[in-house]
Amino acid sequence: MSESTTSPADNPSNPIPAASPQPEAAAAAGPAQSSWEEQIAAAKKEAAAAQDRYLRSVADLENFRKRTVREKDDLRQFATAGLMEDVIPILDNLGLGLAAARQQTDVKGIIDGVGLVLEQFKSKLSRHGLKEIYPSGAAFDPHQHECIAHQPSPEVEAEKVIQVVRAGYALNGRLLRPASVIVSSGPARPDAAEGVVI
Repeated sequence: MSESTTSPADNPSNPIPAASPQPEAAAAAGPAQSSWEEQIAAAKKEAAAAQDRYLRSVADLENFRKRTVREKDDLRQFATAGLMEDVIPILDNLGLGLAAARQQTDVKGIIDGVGLVLEQFKSKLSRHGLKEIYPSGAAFDPHQHECIAHQPSPEVEAEKVIQVVRAGYALNGRLLRPASVIVSSGPARPDAAEGVVI
């Protein structure tokens, strides 16, 4: 009798099961599972850091907004402080002039004193960018002058300012009030048909 050299695994009638692949799959899934958990933990950590940066940025923006509003209010309230410091001595001089006017009978002294205070006032305002517009004899400029009347004049050519009724003012190049002026319409010419002067 010859003996067969078949292994029990090759024999289909043999009920011995083959080696199970599950421990290898579990071993392969183990590192993949821990890799996913690490990635999730890293993503959560990154999301938390991003949330923290976002909240800090929102807080910084809100602080900046509040600081800007506060600085704007301070600027509005105290922007004219330099001007007021220059105007206070003028008020003092006007008070002194008024006190002196009550004691004097010399009108010329009072006029000279008020004239000096007016010049001081104009000088201080000019230091802060205020420019007087007094266009006597200049060409009429509708951007800086307001014509309140036309008047014929043999001495002043047409469209030139004859008289300044009220001075205008500009602050740092921006018009605050136009000068009110009377403008020449040129020499008077007689109307041949009716004999009236225009």
